[in-house]
Amino acid sequence: LEFRRVLFRSVDNATALADSLKDAGFDLVTGGTDNHLFLVDLIGRDFTGKDAEEALGRAHITVNKNAVPNDPRSPFVTSGIRVGTPAITTRGFGEAETVELGQLICKVLDGMGNESVIEAVRNDVERLCRSHPVYAGATALAAA
Repeated sequence: LEFRRVLFRSVDNATALADSLKDAGFDLVTGGTDNHLFLVDLIGRDFTGKDAEEALGRAHITVNKNAVPNDPRSPFVTSGIRVGTPAITTRGFGEAETVELGQLICKVLDGMGNESVIEAVRNDVERLCRSHPVYAGATALAAA
């Protein structure tokens, strides 16, 4: 029963995350999502999917570079990223935190190449993760 709840929350979170990126002007391959993941189309941007994956990784946000339909770039570079929500949902992120994460992703992508933006976003991501630890009991153990 709990597993089912997490699955449904993961889809709700993916919808919220996709909508936040779409609202910020990013194109989604299918216009949105009906499941736990979606693809962001970066064709026409001055950076690649690989660039986005690496910049977001430095901000402690994990995505994967991914080819998109009619991708002009090689599969080793790509013009898209794949974004999913199972990990954040398992941590306990709700829609509010997921929308905040979407805004952080947009900051990194809009500020590509600006390491001070990545550092600021990384601090916000770490704050979000501290408030939703992977193992809730680990915080209590660490304090003991």
